[in-house]
Amino acid sequence: MNGPSTADATTRTTTTTTTTIGDPWEELVTVALLGTDRRTPPGRATGADAPLVLLDAAAVQTVRRRAGLRPAPAAAPPARAVDDPRPPLPAAARHRLAMLLTDRPGSGGGRRGTAPDLMELLPQWLAGANEQGYAAPSDLLPALLDAARGRTDLRPQALTFAGPRALWLARLNPDWRFALRSTPGGGTTLPAPGDAADVRRLWDEGLFAERVTLLATVRAHDPAAARELLATTWSAERAEDRLMFLDSLRSGLADTDEPFLEQALSDRSRNVRATAAELLSALPGSALAARMASRAASCVAVDRTQGVATITVEAPHECDAGMERDGVVAKPPAGRGERSWWLGQLVEATPLSGWTARFGGRTAEEIVALPVADDWQGELHAAWCRAAVRQRDAVWSRALLGVPASPDAGGLGAVSLSERAKLLGALPDGERAEWVAGFIATHGLSEAFQLLGVCAQPWAEPLGRAVVDALNIARDAGSYPWSFSGVMGLAERCLDPAEAPRLDGLTATPDEPEDAAPGAGSYWSEAFQRLVSTLRLRLAMRDELRGT
Repeated sequence: MNGPSTADATTRTTTTTTTTIGDPWEELVTVALLGTDRRTPPGRATGADAPLVLLDAAAVQTVRRRAGLRPAPAAAPPARAVDDPRPPLPAAARHRLAMLLTDRPGSGGGRRGTAPDLMELLPQWLAGANEQGYAAPSDLLPALLDAARGRTDLRPQALTFAGPRALWLARLNPDWRFALRSTPGGGTTLPAPGDAADVRRLWDEGLFAERVTLLATVRAHDPAAARELLATTWSAERAEDRLMFLDSLRSGLADTDEPFLEQALSDRSRNVRATAAELLSALPGSALAARMASRAASCVAVDRTQGVATITVEAPHECDAGMERDGVVAKPPAGRGERSWWLGQLVEATPLSGWTARFGGRTAEEIVALPVADDWQGELHAAWCRAAVRQRDAVWSRALLGVPASPDAGGLGAVSLSERAKLLGALPDGERAEWVAGFIATHGLSEAFQLLGVCAQPWAEPLGRAVVDALNIARDAGSYPWSFSGVMGLAERCLDPAEAPRLDGLTATPDEPEDAAPGAGSYWSEAFQRLVSTLRLRLAMRDELRGT
């Protein structure tokens, strides 16, 4: 027989299998994944040199693939970033910024030691730079954006300082897209508020973020025009969008907004109705405020039949449709009784000025001092606290706070630290600091952390001295030092830097009382050394930004 031998047939079959391929590169990848002992490289027999053959073939195919690419038109270069007209930083301030941006959380080894926490000083540095109106150095913008990416509290000040070039960079790097989201309108140039045609075009065609920013801009320029613009599309907006748009009316809220807000009380969305009711309750002359005052008056009265005038409370027995329309939430949260829940909402929405007439001309202090029957005092006073915060009423806030030296560490109506902090927010900065200083002098620092957080920075001199004196007392008493670390951290950021020389005497290691916590003396010494060095650094930062 003259046909091919079995060996020849096997050879021909192998050659056909290894050379008949679709994509050479894909075949090479397959061989590499399976291994040359299981798969033969294209056009080669299995052998010891198979791995080298595979690499050689891959190199050849790489050159072919690159050489086979067809040239394409080059992408258009990005538009040039707009110029920043603000003046550059002084050299010393620029060097300081580079140091602050180099520091990262965790690189300092925790809060032990005497070195200042540079990252905690960055917000103050940015605030000072923005106050002076400086432009950010171009070469430090990436590091600044990286820092703001990791800390949301930095973003407002950082983006203000970075200016328009931050938005230019954010459009090129996805990691910095937060800058576009954090900037009103995503960095879009808005029309002038008075340009009615362009304003209407953007309102009808713009993205949601652009429309929110546009409405806020128009509202600041002409509140009535913003309200009329919102009314043109109100019924067609989504519920969540209506809520955001309605919230913009807080700025410049006036009696002229009442008709629009009254209509919103009938909105399909419960959240929209609640927001409209809250805004109307902040207008003492509104019809809703009058309705809520009438309801609250039917629940709260003064009993003069006894020897001492006493406030009596008869909470609502039902939440009717009218109350729900005016923003009263019918279902209480878990653990709250229905009647007390409804009462609190009625009192909270009632203008505080009306209670003087209701209680026979008594002042806020006299009303708060009246006894309340049947254990309703906590509920009634808590509602008055919320009303004082909502209405920004300093007179009622003072009455509810009481004197800071009161034995119960709170005012007559304040039932929690958070409520006291909110009430303090209605007082002028100086009075707020004076009240907190008096509180600390009487009660120490154990309950003062939240109160200190609402005080203006840097702390006024009486408040700063009260904090330092309280820390010194705790130090001399051998108190457990770590429980004061939060207040110490606040002091580093909020004390007036001019206080540094007065604190030098506290940096030495004190003698530890017998009952002191182990190691407390050295900890206090480190903490005060860090406080002093931080204050001196803040003072140097301020001088550098001023160019002195």
